[in-house]
Amino acid sequence: MIYETAQDWQSAKRKKVLLFAMSGLGKTHVSNMLRDSGDWFHYSVDYRIGTRYMGEYIVDNFKREAMRQPLLRELLMSDSLYIASNITFDNLAPLSTYLGKPGDPAKGGLSFAEYTRRQAQHLEAERAAMMDTVRFIDRAEDLYGYGNFVCDTSGSICEVVDPSNPNDPILKALSENLLLVWIKGTEDHRAELVRRFDKAPKPIYYRPEFLDEIWNAYLSDNNLVEGEVDPDAFIRHTYAEVIAHRQPRYAAMAEWGVTVTAEDVAKATTPEAFDAMIAAALEAR
Repeated sequence: MIYETAQDWQSAKRKKVLLFAMSGLGKTHVSNMLRDSGDWFHYSVDYRIGTRYMGEYIVDNFKREAMRQPLLRELLMSDSLYIASNITFDNLAPLSTYLGKPGDPAKGGLSFAEYTRRQAQHLEAERAAMMDTVRFIDRAEDLYGYGNFVCDTSGSICEVVDPSNPNDPILKALSENLLLVWIKGTEDHRAELVRRFDKAPKPIYYRPEFLDEIWNAYLSDNNLVEGEVDPDAFIRHTYAEVIAHRQPRYAAMAEWGVTVTAEDVAKATTPEAFDAMIAAALEAR
């Protein structure tokens, strides 16, 4: 770790951290707080994925839909219409919409083949965006004068690395340049995440073997064929399984860094409180 002790952290002129957790446990919230203080650069992996690596896929998907409408098709073909994705740190809907959900096309579902193709694109994009982190540390200081740096990861980071491999290229590069911080939730947090997700189900990235397993089990258990699956029902059904699947992977990643609780993150409402929280985590390690 680049900071072995609380003293190392507190005396560091440049503080560099990477936050990882299930979406909804405070990564972006605390990253926004640090950025708004004026002393921290906020690198959002999801934003990087949606703009640098999947932006063209996303916009092409918008254009594909527009081409089905005669008026919009005419405007597009005459270069009279400009279509772009308006992704922000707090609005990743264009990326989520592109990833989509498998199932009945009448309900907005994708064929499973197309869905897995987009999942593979996301895997490649997330790995590349993670590896860009190190370059952005130097870029943030060189261009903008930021010494402090927070990497706000995707909830699926644990799916694209192998924490049991000491030579995992992504984790090795990240741990050599930032302090990895797991925001650990409780059972109550997980129940709340499931409740929120059930209310507004969103697309998710799955490891390919895990996706195949839960998809085939869902078809078998419900006596369905691909085109009969309700897309929202499928991802609602699998979300709790996703949380359970990711938990041990997050825990293994935490061996590369430190652990804080979601309650502590919620209380870290100032950069000073955040510094103290990280120092305490280093002391407790």
